[in-house]
Amino acid sequence: MDCPMNNSTPQETRISSAKDTLLLLLKSLPMGCYFNIYSFGSTFEHIFPTSVEYSEKTMEEALKKVEKMGDDLGGTEILQPLRHIYSQACIPKHPRQLFVFTDGEVGNTKEVTDLVKKNAGSHRCFSFGIGEGASSALINGMAKEGGGHAQFITGADRMQPKVMQSLRFALQPAVEDISISWDLPKGVAATVLSPPITAIFQGQRSLLYAQLTGQSSEEAGGSVTVKYSLAGHPSQNQLHFSLKPAEHSGLTVHRLAARTVIRSLESEERTQSGQNEEMKKKVVELSVQSGVSSSFTAFIAVHKDSGKSVEGPLVHRNVPTPFYGMGSMATACYYSAPIGMSFQCAPMSRMLMTDMDSLPDLCGAMPKSANFLYADCDDDSEDFGVEFNEPEVVLPSKDPLLQLVSLQKASGCWMLDGSLAAVLGKSSEEVEKAKPPPVNNEVWASILALIWLHAFKMDAKEEWELLSMKAASWIKAQNAPCVSECVEAGNTLLGCGVKKEALGL
Repeated sequence: MDCPMNNSTPQETRISSAKDTLLLLLKSLPMGCYFNIYSFGSTFEHIFPTSVEYSEKTMEEALKKVEKMGDDLGGTEILQPLRHIYSQACIPKHPRQLFVFTDGEVGNTKEVTDLVKKNAGSHRCFSFGIGEGASSALINGMAKEGGGHAQFITGADRMQPKVMQSLRFALQPAVEDISISWDLPKGVAATVLSPPITAIFQGQRSLLYAQLTGQSSEEAGGSVTVKYSLAGHPSQNQLHFSLKPAEHSGLTVHRLAARTVIRSLESEERTQSGQNEEMKKKVVELSVQSGVSSSFTAFIAVHKDSGKSVEGPLVHRNVPTPFYGMGSMATACYYSAPIGMSFQCAPMSRMLMTDMDSLPDLCGAMPKSANFLYADCDDDSEDFGVEFNEPEVVLPSKDPLLQLVSLQKASGCWMLDGSLAAVLGKSSEEVEKAKPPPVNNEVWASILALIWLHAFKMDAKEEWELLSMKAASWIKAQNAPCVSECVEAGNTLLGCGVKKEALGL
């Protein structure tokens, strides 16, 4: 977890991003819910002995402990903390929602997913794989068996919007009793190729692939119906389609369907102990027939002129890792790998079996104890000396959005103080002077915060939308006078033009 999130922002480590994400999660929780936070590695720890009611006191206590949270718990042992969580009784009228973040693999994936499946009736599991080393079988398996949603954060992805999307899913009532039925002409049958749909969320698309067989007239049509129960009320959605073959459809949909079946079989094979030869045979046959690669097949390059496959021994090539330089002089010369040799790869088997902490180069970071190498060059001489110096630590400035979020109270309001004024880019005197007289400080501060979010942080709306809804609900509950005047005064102060309706007021 001490690896950078990506190479473009090396100062943002996975643990720091996880802390920022927990800040957003804690600020977005609704009043009246219960929560707890576990950290796990070779051992596990929890902030509270049992889940506690969400309040200003418990939220602040949790944030203080999150800030001190480290990445020194060892490997990835998730089974014991899960058992500890499931051993605690659920709180009546409070369905349990479990969010799991990990950047590693486990050696007992099937045991973990079986445990989640065993407890699926009492909770939903939302899982997050961070980085390229996260196990897809573990992340997808936990979400599938737990009726939740899986997310992967790789490359330049930001963790916060994906996690907040899952929180919106978690706050929705569970969709139950999902079934699919087909209405087809006589002589036509449908074979569903996709795994069964176990969870549906508002705003999420579910893809279902099916193979139609048999004969029918081109004018015939059919329909597929998805039935489910939402908050105890039966619902259904129906889709009608024509059975007339498309003239220029190509094989794209067929290959996507084959890919779905292959991935499903591969996932099932990985969760079983030992290799299933029959399942492997199915995967290979489908892969060859469809032209979709799998974990057991690979494409072979063929020379166009001779028509023969291009063969040769596998070669292991050690690519030198580039040195990272740091110096204050404009004449500093940096050592680096030649162009085209800047990437270091490891064989797949070694990458998947090695703990991320032992792969600093693959994570894009130097070892913790490593010095940085740089050489000072003299403009008038070809000689230069090599020195090892500790890097100068440059701490990034706090994100204004996170600063504003950190100031919000558990109830959803903000306090009118110098910290809020600083985030808004104003002095305390300016903020105080612009306040309409009949309105109290907290309502005025909360309206200013909402205006600032809608005016200057719309690109990150997914991250703050839930906490802004909580703030708007708090403002409306105060029955404060002159809300429209406050919005107008706030727009004048901040130099923007956000409508009252856009703020949810």
